[in-house]
Amino acid sequence: MTDLVVRRMSFQFDVAVPFMWQPANPAFAIYCNAFTFIAVPFEKYIIAALRQAEDRLASDANVAAEAEAFLRQEAQHAAAHRKHMLALIEQYPGLERCYEQTMASYDDLIDTHPVEFHAAYIANLEATFTPMFKVILDHRDSLFASGDTRVASLMMWHFVEEIEHRSSGLLLYRHLMPDPWYRVKHIRQTFRHVGTIAATVAKAFDEHIPFDDRGASAQEAMSSALRRELGYRMHKRVGGSAPMFHAVSAGRLLRMLWGLTLSQTPYHDPADQPLPGCADTWMREYERGADMTTFAGKG
Repeated sequence: MTDLVVRRMSFQFDVAVPFMWQPANPAFAIYCNAFTFIAVPFEKYIIAALRQAEDRLASDANVAAEAEAFLRQEAQHAAAHRKHMLALIEQYPGLERCYEQTMASYDDLIDTHPVEFHAAYIANLEATFTPMFKVILDHRDSLFASGDTRVASLMMWHFVEEIEHRSSGLLLYRHLMPDPWYRVKHIRQTFRHVGTIAATVAKAFDEHIPFDDRGASAQEAMSSALRRELGYRMHKRVGGSAPMFHAVSAGRLLRMLWGLTLSQTPYHDPADQPLPGCADTWMREYERGADMTTFAGKG
């Protein structure tokens, strides 16, 4: 049986939620807002793709249980991020077109590729989350502490659960496609598509949200991220604002990049990844009955 826990969270978002929810780090605020606009269609894509494979996944009881818990967690993520997204669209109506474009892009993937491709795409992207989100959670004080509680807590919950189900995407992929190299062959296509989606979102942010409300260029913040992070550490001006990981040491950033590289290798095992200690703290607080919708941020 799966160890995943499906947690129902009652996040509340309204037009009072600011786009610039983390003024201490505008690039991180933009990243997380973009994460919301990508998460909603991506989570729906996961659900649609794996529902297509339901009969094949059901051939193994343990795999079927993992798939069901994984999908239920992702459905909870989609529902919560949709609330956040709709609150931003209400303030900036032009963003609705951005959501429609990202949904259409994922719908096109569903229509034009086989289940095995979807499983590889999901596994490739999900594999990057543990090394990335470990850095975010390990530096939660500098990234979340002074931010809006609603958005900070939403992001922390999602990042913790992505680490909790870090093995699910690859487990389901390996059941549907035993060849480990099939996933590797589709790495470039996976991240080209994700990059196109991210660029669409960033462009919409710059077009429809006044600069004073976002504090930085979204396209600048989300493009050439590695170049900007390295340039910042070499005391070079790269763009007009500090990158989102400016408080992270160069050594720690390089370890994250190495982890991201390893996550795309054919025999990668996410179960062996180093994990952030605060993930266990978050889960203990949830079990204790704490209100996790106000767990992070300044309140």
